[in-house]
Amino acid sequence: MKHFPAGIFVTALFTAMLVFPQAVFSGAEEGLLLWFQIIFPTLFPFLVVTSLLLSSGGLDLIARLFGGLFRRIFRVTKNGAFAVLAGFLCGYPMGAKVTADLLRAQKISSEEARYLLSFCNNTSPVFIINFIVWKTFGEESLLIPTLLILIASPVLMSFIFRRLYLNGMSRFPEPSAGLKEKRTRFDFSVLDSCMMNSFEAIVKVGGYIILFSVILSLIKELSGQNGVLMAAAPALEVTNGILLLNSSVSDPGLRYAAILGLTSFGGLCSAAQTQCMLEGTGLSVIPYIIEKLAASAAASLLSFLYLALFSPFH
Repeated sequence: MKHFPAGIFVTALFTAMLVFPQAVFSGAEEGLLLWFQIIFPTLFPFLVVTSLLLSSGGLDLIARLFGGLFRRIFRVTKNGAFAVLAGFLCGYPMGAKVTADLLRAQKISSEEARYLLSFCNNTSPVFIINFIVWKTFGEESLLIPTLLILIASPVLMSFIFRRLYLNGMSRFPEPSAGLKEKRTRFDFSVLDSCMMNSFEAIVKVGGYIILFSVILSLIKELSGQNGVLMAAAPALEVTNGILLLNSSVSDPGLRYAAILGLTSFGGLCSAAQTQCMLEGTGLSVIPYIIEKLAASAAASLLSFLYLALFSPFH
C-alpha cells in the first residue's frame, strides 16, 4: 500500500501519454534538444575533468589554491573547497556529483557532505548570463545584480545551515592521514574510466530532462483553464519553467523575482538529477530540497529588495 500513490501517478501518466502522443513526442524532442545542444556540451567536459582531478591527484592543487580561503568563509575542509568551487561554477548537478565523489573516496565526512550539498549545487554563471539575463530579460543592466543575488542567496543560507551540521565544532575536521588522497599513476586507462563514468552520469541527466520535459508538455496539454496546474508547471524543469514564467507573468518585478527564485531552486528535475548523483552515499535528497526551497525564498526576497531600492523596470 505504501507504493499506491506512486502507482496512481504512474498509471495516470501512462494514460495521458496514450491519449496525447503528440504532446509526448513534442516534450521528448524539446528535452532531447535541450540536453544535446546545451547540457551535453556544457556539462560533459566538466564531468570528465573533475573525475580526472579526483583520480590523478589534482585535487591537492585545488585544495592548496582555494582551501584556505573557503575554509575561513565556509568552515569546510581543503577537499571540501573543491566541491564549493565546482558547485558554484559548473552548474547542476556538478556540486552534488563532486560532493558524492569526495564522500565515496572518504575525503570528506558525511556531515560535511550534507552541509556542502545544502548550498553548493547551483545554476552556473554561464547559464545565468546567457539564458536568464540576455535571452530571457534582454537587459544587460541586470547582469551584475542577477549574478550577485543568485550567488549571495546560497552563501547567506550556508551560514544558517552549517549550524545544523557542525555539531558545536568551529569547522569541519580534515580527513585523517590514512584517508587522504592517494595519487594514481596517470595513463589512458584512467582517462577511459573517467570518461565512462562521465558518460553514465550525463546520460542519466539527459534521461531526467527528457522525462520532465514530457511531463511538462502533458501538463500544458491537460491544463486548459486550470490555473493550478500551470502555476505548478514551472517548478518541474528550470529552463522551460523560466520560459513559462516569462510568458505568463505580466508584472516585470514579480516576473523577475519569480524567475530568480526558480533559478535558485533549480526545479524538481535538478533535484532528481541530484538524487541519482548521490546513489550509494547514504545522503538523502529530502533535506536538499528543503534547503534549496529556503535558498529560493532568499533569492526572491533579495530580488524584491533590489527592485524596491533601484526600480530597474521603471
